[in-house]
Order: sequence, then C-alpha cells, then structure tokens
Amino acid sequence: MWRFVARRTLWAVFLFIAVTFVTYIIFFVAPNDPAKLAAGKAATSEQVAQVAKYLNLDEPVWKQYGLWVKQLVFEGSLGRSFVNRQDVNDIVFSAAPVTASLVFGGAILWLLVSIPVGVLSAVKPRSVLDRSAMIFVLIGISAHPVWIGLILAFLFGSVLEWTPISGYCDVINPGLGAECGGPVQWAYHLILPWCTFALLFAALYVRLIRANVMEAMSEDYVRTARAKGASNGRVMRSHILRNSMLPVVTILGMDLALALGGAIFTESIFGLPGLGRSVIVAYNKSDLPVIVGVVVFSTIVIIIFNLIVDCFYAVVDPRIRLT
Repeated sequence: MWRFVARRTLWAVFLFIAVTFVTYIIFFVAPNDPAKLAAGKAATSEQVAQVAKYLNLDEPVWKQYGLWVKQLVFEGSLGRSFVNRQDVNDIVFSAAPVTASLVFGGAILWLLVSIPVGVLSAVKPRSVLDRSAMIFVLIGISAHPVWIGLILAFLFGSVLEWTPISGYCDVINPGLGAECGGPVQWAYHLILPWCTFALLFAALYVRLIRANVMEAMSEDYVRTARAKGASNGRVMRSHILRNSMLPVVTILGMDLALALGGAIFTESIFGLPGLGRSVIVAYNKSDLPVIVGVVVFSTIVIIIFNLIVDCFYAVVDPRIRLT
C-alpha cells in the first residue's frame, strides 16, 4: 500500500513540475514584454528595465522558473497583481471558497440524482423510467452549460421568481448592510448554479451507472450469490453496487477537475465571485500574476484531490495496488 502511495505521490510531483513549467512559459516567457505590462503603459524604458530586474525577467528562462517555483513552494507566494499590487494569494483565497461551494455542492447534487436513477434504470430496463432517463441523458449530454444556466435563470429566476438570478452569500458571515449570510441564504443563492452542474454531469453518470450495474448483474458472482439464497437487497448492496460504483469513484476525480475548469461559465452566468470571474477580470486587464495564480492553485487542488481519490480507490479495490 505504501509503495503505491509513494508512486502516486512521485507522479503528482512530476505533474506539478510539468504543469507549472508550461504555465510559466506561456504567461511569462511567450508574451512580448511582461515587464512592460507590470510597469504600466506610461512607464519609461528605464522603469521597465527596473521592473524586469525586480521580477527576475532579465535572467535565463530556467533560472526565472527556478526562482518562481522557489517563491511558490518555500514562501507560499503567488506574487502580486500587476494592476493594483494586491497579493495574489488574497485574491485566490477569497475566490476559492465560492468555486469550491459551486463545484462540490453540484457534485453532491448530481450524485444524489444519478445514483438512484441509474440503478433503477438498470434494474428495470426499457421501462418508462428507463426511457425517460435516456431522454434526460441525451438532453444533458447535448446541452451546453451556458444554455442550461440561462434557461434555468430565466425560468426559475425571472418568470417564477423562486430563486435569485445572481449573487453569492457567505455560508458564515453576512454581507455588510445586508441580510445575506448563513447556510440557508448560501444554499438559496447557489441552487441554480448547482442545478446547472447537476443537469450536465448527472446525465453522464446516469448512463455510466446504468451500464455498470447492468454489467455487474450478469456476472457469475451475482448468479452464485442468488443461487446460495441471498436476498435481492443483499445482492444489490454487497455485490452489484459495490463493484459497479468503483469506476464512478475514478471518474469522479476527473470530473471534479473538469467541473473546476467549467466553473468559469457558471460563475459568469450567475455573477459568482469565484476563480472563474477572477480569471476573466485579470485577462481583460492583462494581469498575468492573477491568471497564473488561479491556474497554479487550481492545478495543485486537482493534483491533490486526484491523489486522494487514487489512494481511496486502492483501499476499496486492493487489485489497484499492484498496478
């Protein structure tokens, strides 16, 4: 088990180095003159040269990257904004809870929907529920999250006025001068973004779970358990669901990474002050440190989460430790 964890950890470190190096090259080496962006449009050539020296942009690329990684790893600093000189750590850590609330809340919702629907569709194939689920899958796979979000905002926010169309409430602290805070208001403002995520990913998971359950039901060990007199409920819990849910654990780690990247669309639609909106604002202002900070932070979160999923998967299925 420990050898498996060590191998996965080494792979995570290698992936971190590769992603951060490519990110640094794209944003700090590929641009014509990042020092000029940092100094501002009105800066003189001498001021630009001073900024380049301060940011180590006058050093060779390999040394630039080494100094940048040293600052990131040993000091925990993502740099400072080119626009307002604000610490990028503060920008990222203030926006990260919003994106985390969106992604993990949406994941819980799509699992709560997809698991029972997928299992029931597999148990009763070609039934009304199964056919309705397949229509739901087709719509969910075909629709873009922007379109889904706009439809939900128009229907439930504008027409029915059941939910707010935009805005975010902190789960703990209320906003200044407004009654906006606490778990109830937090969930109330995120229900439409969660549904946007859930409609997209639940469709994929319904199809995946349905196929896995139907495959598990035809296995020899299931027929053997039933031949020994095990009840249908015990067979479903101990044999079918346990084995058919293993691929779901693996794909969940990848889909959370995908959802983290796709959060930019949902945050833009519903006006959520998350990492996605921070990237858009920084891109419009050519604020490279903020863009790089969000990319690097998201990469680290994805690598750590996938490492945890791999270790959990190895605990659930010991066969994985041998690979």
